[in-house]
Amino acid sequence: MEFTRTAAHPEGDAPTRDRVARTILENGPSTAAALAARLDLTPAAVRRHLDQLTEDGVVEARDQKVYGARGRGRPAKVFALTEAGRDSFEAQYDDLAVQALRFLAESQGEEGVLEFARRRVAFVERDYAAVVAADPDLSPAEALARVFSQNGYAASVRDLAPVNGISVGEQLCQQHCPVAHVAHEFPQLCKAETEAIGAVLGTHVQRLATIAHGDGVCTTCIPQTPKKEKA
Repeated sequence: MEFTRTAAHPEGDAPTRDRVARTILENGPSTAAALAARLDLTPAAVRRHLDQLTEDGVVEARDQKVYGARGRGRPAKVFALTEAGRDSFEAQYDDLAVQALRFLAESQGEEGVLEFARRRVAFVERDYAAVVAADPDLSPAEALARVFSQNGYAASVRDLAPVNGISVGEQLCQQHCPVAHVAHEFPQLCKAETEAIGAVLGTHVQRLATIAHGDGVCTTCIPQTPKKEKA
């Protein structure tokens, strides 16, 4: 990812701005304070870079989503990548993929596209078993995050708000989607991913948001499952 050099946009700042943007890509919408902590920068320095990235159209400020009871005061602002910002990072799929899927849809219909999408995410079932076998202490969501990260998604896990003090599950968060632009036109790609996640877990899962449809992060609710007793 490269930034244009101008008098107000010195060349020496570009690597740091790249780090700021990439951190948002990998961790999802973030506050300036969180970015400063991750990058070991001062809040003032991070805000200066965020101001320039906002002016360049790479990031945008949004109100932070609050889950559960909201405290007093206004929610903190978070900074998320814009569509142009995502475009600046390397993509695995381009216009050729869109054209190929359009041809597939015209020649074989919606089911043809869905079958292709299901084959594309075969890595989920293939890699999930290997990840769990290698590290059985991972939760299902953590194992899935590792699987997706190994295949071009920047995935992480967040705990869902407990109900009556009891954990109800986790949220699989994909901060980057290598097929987001294609999936905008062909939602079968997102559907196949959700099906694959449900299949390896043996339970229904709910996709809450997708980058392909304008959300900052792809999020999937992973319900709590009882841990198996070790033999």
